[in-house]
Amino acid sequence: MTSQSILVLTTGGTIDKNYFDALSEYQITDSGIPALLKEARVALPFRVLELMRKDSLDLTDADRLLIASAAREAPETGIVVTHGTDTMTETAKVLAAEVPGKTIVLTGALSPARFAETDAHFNLGMAFAAAQIAGPGVWIAMSGQVFDALRVRKDRTAGRFVAI
Repeated sequence: MTSQSILVLTTGGTIDKNYFDALSEYQITDSGIPALLKEARVALPFRVLELMRKDSLDLTDADRLLIASAAREAPETGIVVTHGTDTMTETAKVLAAEVPGKTIVLTGALSPARFAETDAHFNLGMAFAAAQIAGPGVWIAMSGQVFDALRVRKDRTAGRFVAI
């Protein structure tokens, strides 16, 4: 197990969406990830870098290369990426091809972290644990499971990720 610092790259997605009132749409606002980590009393050193505030459906190839570049250039070898769930596996493929030798764990939420009933806290905790104990490669931590990021898909009907 590593005692090194974990890098958290935030990209947006549902985990960072905010809902203002019944007449407004969800908006991605300032990342709530630092507050979640403080509330969880994470004792492991970590660093949070906000890369963008986008719904994953709006991510471009250039955005994915920016995420890969930030991961590759970082001194940390354990990296957590908060990401929207719709295109998480697409970003995972880019990370697997572009960032060798590091442990990268993507996670997100099916409902915003700001909601009382959310999977965000649990998924973020799972991702932190996986970044410490998984081997080098790219992983997805969602719903109490850690998946090989190249062998998983989002099952929209079931509302969860499933191995393939």
